[in-house]
Amino acid sequence: MTLSPLGKYALRSLTRHSRRTLLSVLGIGIGCVVALIATAYIRGEGDLIERAAALSGTGHLRVSPAGWLPQRDDRLRLRDWQQALAIARQTPGVAAATPRARSNGLLAFGTRVAGVEIVGVDPATEPRLNRVVRSIGAGRYLRPDDRGATVIGQGVADRLRVRLDDELLVTVAARDGNLQSAILRIVGIVRTGSQTVDATVCQIRLPELEALTGRPGAAEVAVLLERSEEMPAVQAALQKALPAGNVVHTWIEVLPELKASFDLDQGFTRLLIGTIILVVLLGITSAQLASVLERRREFAVLSALGMKELSIARLLLLEAGALGLLGAVTGLLLGVPVVYYLATVGIDYGAFVDADLAISNVLIDKVFHADMGFWLVPQALAIALGATLVATVYPAWFAAKTDPASALRVAQ
Repeated sequence: MTLSPLGKYALRSLTRHSRRTLLSVLGIGIGCVVALIATAYIRGEGDLIERAAALSGTGHLRVSPAGWLPQRDDRLRLRDWQQALAIARQTPGVAAATPRARSNGLLAFGTRVAGVEIVGVDPATEPRLNRVVRSIGAGRYLRPDDRGATVIGQGVADRLRVRLDDELLVTVAARDGNLQSAILRIVGIVRTGSQTVDATVCQIRLPELEALTGRPGAAEVAVLLERSEEMPAVQAALQKALPAGNVVHTWIEVLPELKASFDLDQGFTRLLIGTIILVVLLGITSAQLASVLERRREFAVLSALGMKELSIARLLLLEAGALGLLGAVTGLLLGVPVVYYLATVGIDYGAFVDADLAISNVLIDKVFHADMGFWLVPQALAIALGATLVATVYPAWFAAKTDPASALRVAQ
C-alpha cells in the first residue's frame, strides 16, 4: 500500500524527531496500560460480586410474593409455590431452583441464648445454590429424611458453646401469635472462614419450619441461571409464566447494598480512568503544541507554496493518529500480560486483609480475578486514538491559522 504525499510527509516528520516520538508513544502506552488494568479490575469485580451473590443463596433471580420487596416481610408466602417452583425449574436458561422460608427465632442451650434467622430449605437442592452450606466443617448437611435436625454456623455454635449432636431448643413466634418450640439436634456445623457468615447460618427442613410457624408453603424460590447474561430474558419469561401474585426480582433488587458497594468502586475506577485520560490529553497537547511552535517556519513555507489550511490540519491529525495507533499497540503489549496474570493467577486478598470479605451475608472470594477478553483491543484503540486526536485539535488549528509572513519574519 502506497502512502499519499501527505502521509509520507507525516511519517517523515515523526521519524525526524524520533526521541520525541518514542517518548510520546510511551506516554500514551502507559496511560493505556493503567486504563486497561483498571477496567479489567472493575469488570472482574462485577463478575465476582454477581457470582458471589448468586452462589451464596440469593441466586441470580428470586421469586417472591407481591409486596415483599418494600417491607421485606418474611411472613408472606408465595401463591401456588410448588407450581412456581416447577415453572422456574422448567424455564430455559435456569440451572437450578430451590424453595425457602424464613423466620426469626431463638436458639437456647442451657442458659445460653442466641437470636438467629432460621431458614427452612430443601436439603436436596439447597447446596446447588448455596456454597455456604457446602463448607461443612463438622458433621454433615441436612438430608431429606431428617427429623428434628439442624445445621448451624460456627459462629452460632461458639455463642452457644455447643458441638455436634448437641440438642438445641428453638423458639419462634407462630402465625397465631403464640410461641412455638421444638428440639433440634445439630447434625452439621458450617465453617466458611468468615465470622460474619458463620454467625448467621441456621437451617432446618422446610416442612419443619412450616410446622413451627404455622405458615404453610415457601416464601421464596431462589433461581440460579446457566448464564448470567440471560438474566433479563429469563426474568421476563419467568414473570410471564408464574401464577399471579408472585414477582421475580434480580439479585440487585434483593441486595441493593451489595450493588451500591460495587457502584462506589466502579465510580472511583471511572474517575481514575478519566484522570489518566486527562493527563494523557494534556501531555499530548503540550507535546504537539511545542512541535507546532518549533515548526512554524516549516508550516509558513508550506502555506506559501500553496498548501491549504485544511491540509496542514490534516497533516497534524495524521501524525497524531499514527502516535495514537503506536501508543495503543504499546499499551496492549505492556498491558495484556499484566491483565492475563490477573485473570489467570489473580490476587489473593486473603494474604493482605485479615477482615472478613463478606457483605450482607454474601461470601466474597478472597482470590480476585480480572476480566480478560477481546474488549481490550477496541478499548486501547479508543483511549489512545481518541486522546491523541482530541489533544491535537487545538495545535492543528493553531498551525493552520499561522500567518506565513509573520512566521517567516520571526524565524529570520
